[in-house]
Amino acid sequence: MEVPKTIPVYPASPRKQHGLSQPLQNVWDEFYMNLALDQARQAALSGEVPVGAVIVRWGPGPGAKSVIIAEAHNQREALKDPTAHAEILCLRAAGRQLGNWQLIDCTMYVTLEPCTMCAGALTNARIRRIVFGCLDPKAGATGSLYNIAGDIRLNHRPEVTSGLLSDEASRLLKEFFAVRRKSSNRGAAEPSK
Repeated sequence: MEVPKTIPVYPASPRKQHGLSQPLQNVWDEFYMNLALDQARQAALSGEVPVGAVIVRWGPGPGAKSVIIAEAHNQREALKDPTAHAEILCLRAAGRQLGNWQLIDCTMYVTLEPCTMCAGALTNARIRRIVFGCLDPKAGATGSLYNIAGDIRLNHRPEVTSGLLSDEASRLLKEFFAVRRKSSNRGAAEPSK
């Protein structure tokens, strides 16, 4: 079954996305996803699964200004913490930066579709939009395997856009795991995912 590029969910509000025209929104989305890809590359260099995330806060009205609130990458191995996914670390940093757990008018850009833990945390944080790169058919929770962000039983449903720069995000993951398998075949201990 093929998952659509944009997963239908109930919109956060009837107004235009952050007051920007769609072509302009697409340019900004690509810019911020490239920053998330930079974070993913940092993760790979650290021996972590290459997933990166960026949270941006948008100002109100036409011509809205955006501000990067937080950036992070996976650090499960470094922190010995199963919750140290890029999205969770980014949410924590954004909450500290804003002094509030509610991330209203913020967008999360992440290179891989969020898992159930991350999709739940993003929904609980009241994030307005989730924009991700490649689908995760084994653990994705914003459309692939589950659709937490679009569950009508929840009191908040962020808008979800998928597939942005997915080829690059997917390539980073494939290269990382190819190197890991090659090292594992040489007798090296394989770190946990």
